[in-house]
Amino acid sequence: MMNMRRSQIGIYGIILISFIISTYFYPQMPDEMASHWNAHGQVDGYLPKFWGLFLIPFTLIGLALLLVAIPKIDPLKENIEKFRKYYDGFIFLFFIFMLLVHLQMILWNIGIKINPNILFPIGFGPLLFYIGILCEKTKRNWFIGIRTPWTLSSERVWEKTHKVGGKLFKIAGVIALLGVFFQDYALFLILIPAILTAIYTIIYSYLEYQKEIR
Repeated sequence: MMNMRRSQIGIYGIILISFIISTYFYPQMPDEMASHWNAHGQVDGYLPKFWGLFLIPFTLIGLALLLVAIPKIDPLKENIEKFRKYYDGFIFLFFIFMLLVHLQMILWNIGIKINPNILFPIGFGPLLFYIGILCEKTKRNWFIGIRTPWTLSSERVWEKTHKVGGKLFKIAGVIALLGVFFQDYALFLILIPAILTAIYTIIYSYLEYQKEIR
């Protein structure tokens, strides 16, 4: 229970920090803020100042309510408690990443132009690697993990799929970090390994289930 409270305090603290930062920088922002970058790190989208500063903080509130609620509403919540500290760790890491994205956007608009093709690999690399750790620890539930009809139907298929998926997501995290050195390909180094891992684990779970019913 104490760990749960610490994790919630942590994410609520990050949300509060995001609002404080947005409020502080509001007078310094242009009316139209750069808010989106293409695969080459060039600005290709803008938002009005209010939404540029507060879209992520408000989004974090919604995500916090959802992610904190999941362990309470899942019919298999007893299983979630078995890996709860890893789930809490993922939420905290994800919120830190979102805060960094928020800061990057603000800094860009006051003239401190940190290339998102550097920030995203640094953020997504550890996040994907930690998803691998989470997969290896996850027990069967309805919300967290590689949820296919076949993993949800078989404890054995769930365990085998998440063991394989855990290794693959760790590899995807390492590949994503390479984007720091190959910035023109950063987006592809993040997305392609993650997508291929997701597709492979879906197919793997189906094949393992077919073995089981035979």
